[in-house]
Amino acid sequence: LEDAEKVGALAAHPAIGQRSGLSEQSTMEQGSDRDPAVLSELAYLNQVYEEKFGFRFVVFVAGRPKREVLEVLRARIANTREQELDTGCHELVAIARDRWTRT
Repeated sequence: LEDAEKVGALAAHPAIGQRSGLSEQSTMEQGSDRDPAVLSELAYLNQVYEEKFGFRFVVFVAGRPKREVLEVLRARIANTREQELDTGCHELVAIARDRWTRT
């Protein structure tokens, strides 16, 4: 895929910590962790990430606590755009594979 197509695929995925407009499946995957400090930092770092890379942060959550996802986000912000585009697409595939095997 071209970079623009990869970015488009990442943009179709909901943001980590997003609470509204989610499918039932996305709601279950994102979990119920509602710690205001964690959610606030996720929102802030999601914005930093999107401004740096130009696309949405995507990670295979699989029910992990948002604190754990926050650590992944912090670490990945240090990557290059190319690394993140590749990583984000691999994460999308992991999400799709998990959803496929659970149906």
